Formats: sequence, C-alpha cells, structure tokens
Amino acid sequence: MGLNYVWDLVIKAEQTGIRKRELYFAPAQVFSPYMELSNETLNAKTVDKLVEINPYYRFYDIFRDLFDSNNKEDKELRQALFDIVIHFVTDMDLLQGMNRREFYIRFMLDDLEAGIFGADVARKIRLLDKKEREIVAGNLLRLYETGEAVYLLKDTMRKLFRHSTIYANCEEKDELLFYVGQPETETARAKLELIKQIFLPVRFHTETYWVEHFGIIDVEETMQLDRIGIY
Repeated sequence: MGLNYVWDLVIKAEQTGIRKRELYFAPAQVFSPYMELSNETLNAKTVDKLVEINPYYRFYDIFRDLFDSNNKEDKELRQALFDIVIHFVTDMDLLQGMNRREFYIRFMLDDLEAGIFGADVARKIRLLDKKEREIVAGNLLRLYETGEAVYLLKDTMRKLFRHSTIYANCEEKDELLFYVGQPETETARAKLELIKQIFLPVRFHTETYWVEHFGIIDVEETMQLDRIGIY
C-alpha cells in the first residue's frame, strides 16, 4: 500500500526521521479527484519534504475559495496560509482516536523536548526515534504515577537496548551493573545516559559493560576466555 492521506505521510515521515515541521504542503497543480496526495508514483512509499495535496478531497469547504482559478492576487500569501492550515488540520487528524493517556504522553514528550527537564535531556531525547521517545515519555509518566524508579529503569533499558540486563548488588552498597549487549557508540552512550538521568535513583552507583559481560560463576555464557569484563 502507498501513502494516500496526509496523516499517513506525516507518520511515515516521522518514522524516517523527518519532523512534521520540516514538511511544506502545497496545493497540487495536477491531481486526481479521488486521492488526497498527488504523488508521481501511485503507490509511493517514500517521503519528500515538499508535499503536493489535492485540497478539495477532504477540505473543500476550507479551500474552495482560496485557490479560485480566477484569483491571481497574493499567491505567495495564499500558499503560506495553505501550508499553515494543512499543518493544523493534520494535527487534528493525528490526535483523533487518542485516549487520555496518549495525550498525557504527548504532553510529557513535549516537555522533554522543550528542555523542562534540562537542556542536556532535551538534546539527548532528540537522538531517539519516535517509538523510543514515546517509550521514555510513557515510562516517565508511570514514574510520576507509581514512583517505581528501578523497575522503570530496567523496563526502559530492556526496550531501548534489546540485549541489555541490569544486575543489582545491594548486599554491601547500592550498586547497579548495566550490561548493554552491544558496541559502545556515541549515540548509544547518550541514550544510556539519558535513561540514567531520568530513572536512576540518586543513591545508586553504577558500572557499565557494553559487549564483554563480567563473569558469573556457573553461567557458562559469561565465563568465556578473553571475553570477560573486569568487575
């Protein structure tokens, strides 16, 4: 299936790293009366930042007079208004069907990106893709509701780093051992630090192991020669 509606295109754009505000909506010069998007390829699955739209497919009452073929005045102003209005109605499209919790998660994500939790958190949250950002925002909301910081720390790690494990060493000191299970990169390190900044209780000391696991007696997978992290 191709992209047939503007909300469909916006979701696809965000999945490929294109923010909604980067899209520019323009009225198509040539379009099918049976489709909202005017793509050169009928079943196009890629997203361009310039999006041509048939404004009469769903929004005839809004645009019927704005682009009258006899109106030659203020073309640039009318096109700018078109872009603004399409952005607005697209926001309404995307919000339809959301429940109260999804609204709260959206507000939480807006606060994270706006720097309410600090400029460093705002910078790092932008390194996550859409699904990852929603996971962090959703678990932050749960943190306010339940206060279960360590559980949500583990849950967020497991969802953002599929092969990760967190071990607790609380016999002598409050310590958490993070095994990430993937090579250390700048982006991965920033994601890990973001999770710690939001969910890690201040009393805990941490140690991080990326690829090499520290040895655990009787667990053969962690006791491979030349592949044991030093604890």
